[in-house]
Amino acid sequence: MRFRPNRNGINSFMKNPATGAEVRRVAERIAQSADSSGGEYRTDSALGSRRWRAAVIGNYKKQNDAEGTRRALLRGLDGAD
Repeated sequence: MRFRPNRNGINSFMKNPATGAEVRRVAERIAQSADSSGGEYRTDSALGSRRWRAAVIGNYKKQNDAEGTRRALLRGLDGAD
C-alpha cells in the first residue's frame, strides 16, 4: 500500500488561525528563554502564501557578536519545549 498525504488537509491546517497562535507561542517562548541570558529578543510572525511562519530576532549588540546571539537562541530552543 502506498501512502498518499492529504495535501489539501495539510495545507488548510498550516494556514489555520490556531496553528498561527501555536507558532507565535513557541516563538515567544524561545525569545523569553534566550532573553534570560541578557539579550534583547523579539518575535515576528505572519501568514505566508503557504503556511504560518515566525522568527525570533536578536540584538547582536548585547551579545557582542552573531555567535553569542546564536548560542542564546539555541539555549532558548532548549527552554521552549
